[in-house]
Amino acid sequence: MKCIVTAGPTYEELDEVRRMTNFSTGTLGSRLANYLAGRGHEVELLRGYYSTCQIESKAQSTQIFTTSNDLSRRLEARASSEIGAVFHAAAVSDFTFGKIWRRVGSGKLLAVKSRKISTRRGSVLAELTPTPKIIARLRSWFPKARLVGWKYELEGDLAHVVAQAERQLEENQTDACIVNGLAYGKGFGLVKGPGRCRHLRDGTALFKALADFLEQRHRD
Repeated sequence: MKCIVTAGPTYEELDEVRRMTNFSTGTLGSRLANYLAGRGHEVELLRGYYSTCQIESKAQSTQIFTTSNDLSRRLEARASSEIGAVFHAAAVSDFTFGKIWRRVGSGKLLAVKSRKISTRRGSVLAELTPTPKIIARLRSWFPKARLVGWKYELEGDLAHVVAQAERQLEENQTDACIVNGLAYGKGFGLVKGPGRCRHLRDGTALFKALADFLEQRHRD
């Protein structure tokens, strides 16, 4: 079955020499891509430019993405009813840079536009604006695919993060959501609907569960 796996971080540009990114390494998505390829699936891995994962890819195709918009364009370009599954494990930046200002005079703000923002005149103020949610558009691009999203949460408790996953399923018409992070605890949760959270102790168990989930639909 044709599968797409996204892995690693996006980045957002402050100017032409500075960027904002996150701590994602791309390891989980890269390992999942290898596992699916090992199960005989045709896998395309979309991996973030700043992924630090060094494992050799066994995916049939690997492409590098940069910004959130770049990842969105690459996924849209692959839109097809022939795609069997999209595993959206990439850590997409929640914010991008908007306007940049510098304080001048008596508290006034002057917009800064420069290919390289200078530090000689002191601090600047940067506006952060939300990036469009890629997961919200996946169903329109891949109408017949199994769609699996991720929720990595640091605050709250198990009930909170599972509720967030259930909300993601409802709002984005996805089929499953993986939850992990400090709010969840050790391991992973595979959420497939209200009150349906299956605990998986580690990455290997997660990959097997996801492959079984994909292949079950094919058998059905």
